[in-house]
Amino acid sequence: MKRLTQEELATYEWQLDVTGHGKAGQERLKNGTVLVSRCGGLGSVVAYELAAAGVGTLILAHAGNVKHSDLNRQLLMTHDWLGKPRVTSAERRLKELNPRLNIISVPENINESNAEKLVSMADVIVDAAPLFEERFLMNREAVKQGKPLVDCAMYELEAQITTIVPGETACLSCLYPDKPIAWKRRFPVFGAVSGTIACLGAMEAIKVISGFGEPLKNRLLTMDMRTMDVQSIKINRRKDCEVCGHK
Repeated sequence: MKRLTQEELATYEWQLDVTGHGKAGQERLKNGTVLVSRCGGLGSVVAYELAAAGVGTLILAHAGNVKHSDLNRQLLMTHDWLGKPRVTSAERRLKELNPRLNIISVPENINESNAEKLVSMADVIVDAAPLFEERFLMNREAVKQGKPLVDCAMYELEAQITTIVPGETACLSCLYPDKPIAWKRRFPVFGAVSGTIACLGAMEAIKVISGFGEPLKNRLLTMDMRTMDVQSIKINRRKDCEVCGHK
C-alpha cells in the first residue's frame, strides 16, 4: 500500500480529523480506484470531489465533444474547449486541482464491449449515466464481479441515490426490472440539482473505500428540490431479480 507523503498530509489535514477516517482511511483513498461513468452534470462533480478528497485513481468513461448545452451543468467542461473531447477536458481540469491524481481516460460511454473490463479495474463504481442501458450494464457487472456501485440519478428538480453492495443489498434491476418506457435522453435539468446529488454520490464512494459511516445500503434517498423534501426509503432485494436474485 502506498503511504501518504508530507504534501498529502498537509493537503488533507482537515479531513484526517473526521471520526472513523483518519490516516488509515486516507491511505485507502490514495490506493483506491473509482470508475465514473460519464463526466456530465453528475459525473463532473463526482469526479471533482473525489479528486479533491485524494482518491488515487479515477477511470473516466465519456464519449463525445463539448457542446454549448453542456456548460450549464458539466463543471469539468469549459467554453474554450467547445468541440473538443469531453474526457480530455475533464482530465485537464482534474489535474489542475490534484496533479497527483492518476486518471485513466476512456473516450467511450459504457457499452457491452467495455463494461466488464472497466468495472474489473475499479474498487467502486459511481453510475452517473443518463441512459438505462449503461446503468443496467454497470449494475450487471458490479453484481457479477462483487463491486460496490453508487447509483445517482436526477430529473428536473428531483434526485435519488442508493449504494449497491452485491450479496448484501438490492441492485438496480430490483428497483427497475425494465427500462421505464417514458424515459428520454434529453430531460429538464439544473446544474445545481445534479451537482447536489453528485456530492452525495462522491461521499458514498468515499465512505465505502475508507470504511467509515453508514452507506445507503438497501435505502433509496430521494430529494425534491422544488420543495426541499428529503426521504430515505427502505428497499428490498427481489428474489426473482434476473441480476442479483441468485446471489
